[in-house]
Amino acid sequence: MESQRFATAILAAGKGTRLKSKRAKVLHSIAGKPLLQHVLDSVLKVTSPDQVFVVVGHQAEQVERAVSANRVHFVVQTQQLGTGHAVQCLADSVCGPGDLLVLSGDVPLIRPETIEDLRKFHRSQKAVMTILTARPENPFGYGRVIRVSPTSPEVAAIVEQKALANDQQHVGEINSGIYVFHIETLFRHIDALQSNNAHREYYLTDMAAILRDAGERVVAYEISDATEVLGANTIAEMMELEGALRMQAARKLMAQGVTIHRPETCVIDADVAVGADTILEPFVQLLGKTQVGQDCRIRSYAVIQDSRIGDGVLIRNGCVLDEATIGDGAFVGPFAHLRPGSQIGTGAHVGNFVETKNARLGEKSKANHLTYLGDVSVGSGCNIGAGVITCNYDGVNKHPTQIGDRVFVGSNSTLVAPVAVGDDSYIAAASCITEPVPAGALALGRSRQTVKAGWVKRRRAAQPKKKEG
Repeated sequence: MESQRFATAILAAGKGTRLKSKRAKVLHSIAGKPLLQHVLDSVLKVTSPDQVFVVVGHQAEQVERAVSANRVHFVVQTQQLGTGHAVQCLADSVCGPGDLLVLSGDVPLIRPETIEDLRKFHRSQKAVMTILTARPENPFGYGRVIRVSPTSPEVAAIVEQKALANDQQHVGEINSGIYVFHIETLFRHIDALQSNNAHREYYLTDMAAILRDAGERVVAYEISDATEVLGANTIAEMMELEGALRMQAARKLMAQGVTIHRPETCVIDADVAVGADTILEPFVQLLGKTQVGQDCRIRSYAVIQDSRIGDGVLIRNGCVLDEATIGDGAFVGPFAHLRPGSQIGTGAHVGNFVETKNARLGEKSKANHLTYLGDVSVGSGCNIGAGVITCNYDGVNKHPTQIGDRVFVGSNSTLVAPVAVGDDSYIAAASCITEPVPAGALALGRSRQTVKAGWVKRRRAAQPKKKEG
């Protein structure tokens, strides 16, 4: 039975009715990815995509679309008639020699190392079915694995909670619902499954008894950490799994030299990378595929998604970054909003309540206060004053603004795009710039101030007096 082929079936066809959600269970995201993607990430570290088969059914198109980048196979279970029926649907796709791992699409904590160990154990035992088992603190509600003897790997039976005999109540080893089968033996016997149960479904669990009755070897492999095989049947259970994943990500980063103050308050997605000697303060969120360099400090309440942050960067309190790129040694915030396409150069400053969108701020340039920079390229060594606005939208189309190197833009100025400002030029405060500014020029675009002396006194004298009482 030994073979190098190791196929995987991920069962992802169910509705997850206990979630009380319109979305299929495996589409719910935790730690930044759908449940199904977490399972795929582990599986694909052990076997190749061409040997992975995802059984879909409820909201099949959405499920396929969500994980299509993995280039795995999809098999449709038109009617959801249980886990045994789901595997029966695979008969034409995975037939032939080798072994088949079967697991659910809602066990996001399963590790690739566990899958690899399970495969090795299955083959070393020359088994036709290996059951992955665990001993949770509270096994109530799970099917229990009854071994031939306490020291034997062989399984005598799987007994559901309600069917446990008095002398079986103490058994704490549970069936995880994760199995490895010898493919040819599995499909030679799978049609013996019966649906004579309350739900009229075909349960893959029943294959243990069928195979034993046929004289085949069925064994169990116990793992030490029961949390790996936990699924999610309710939103509350899903959030518990997410908490475990996020703490797992935090511990991994801390082991790599990252300081995380109060890691239980931080939200760190599974694909986030952070360099050594970076400090994350409480209540930081690092989401998606964010990458943070070394020697950074991310202060409390910053929310950073799918962004790249260089070395030695300071992100102050309350900043929101989305698909932004920050150069080495830059300062951002507090309360800055960097929207998609923002590129902040080396040593640049983006300060209080500054918003950028599709904007490039050059090396050592500064925009420190209350500014909107949209669809703009700012050169190096510039100073963008408080309240500056690039007017990029005419109601129909977006237009660009080009600002050269070493430009000074005075406070409360508006630059009406499309417009270009040359190197070493000055924009006087409160100017409205609508035409190109040559290099080295001073541009003023505002009305001349008028002062009318004594105006207030004359105005008051002209007003009728109010009657008292």
